[in-house]
Amino acid sequence: MSPLNPSATPFLPAVTSLPTLSDTALTSALDLLFEPAPELHELALPTLRAVSFDSYNDLINTLREQLLAIASSINQDEKDAEVARKPLHSVLGSHPRLGEPKKETLSKQSANEQGHLLANTEEAEMLKQLNKEYEEKFPGLRYVVFVNGRPRTVIMEDMRRRIARGNIREEEREAISAMCDIAIDRANKLLKSSQEAAESST
Repeated sequence: MSPLNPSATPFLPAVTSLPTLSDTALTSALDLLFEPAPELHELALPTLRAVSFDSYNDLINTLREQLLAIASSINQDEKDAEVARKPLHSVLGSHPRLGEPKKETLSKQSANEQGHLLANTEEAEMLKQLNKEYEEKFPGLRYVVFVNGRPRTVIMEDMRRRIARGNIREEEREAISAMCDIAIDRANKLLKSSQEAAESST
């Protein structure tokens, strides 16, 4: 989305042009793929400057590997593990809570992805309670999942499974993978939209 024209259709720059772009342009591209997070910008910008990618999928999977490596490097037994986790949890916590649009500002992408989860129903209230239980089980995290059109009942069962598992290391890994799967889906949709717009203008 253009900072000069918020109503403009968002688009991704050519992936091969990324190393030549300004920090502002790079963070704008990242914020179309991921929820905005300064900690992710700090991690990703050096990679976008140093590596030439053939596709956005390659870029996102590289960031996935970096985030998973960070998660794996945290020693759960160390007394400062909570401090070490804070940057990673800030990235994962940038995702909005599922089913709570009135209390949070959703990105356009999240609003589209979660649209069918936002009805004011009994299930939505259950989803709200599960969000609360999840965040009590994993302080500093938010539940992240690639919704991909699945119904609330399926999403809530997944939340219950992950809460019951109670393993923060596995939760971090699953949340990272879900976040990157979401980013790949967003990239594919944005690129398809740009291609369709270009074809319709010719």
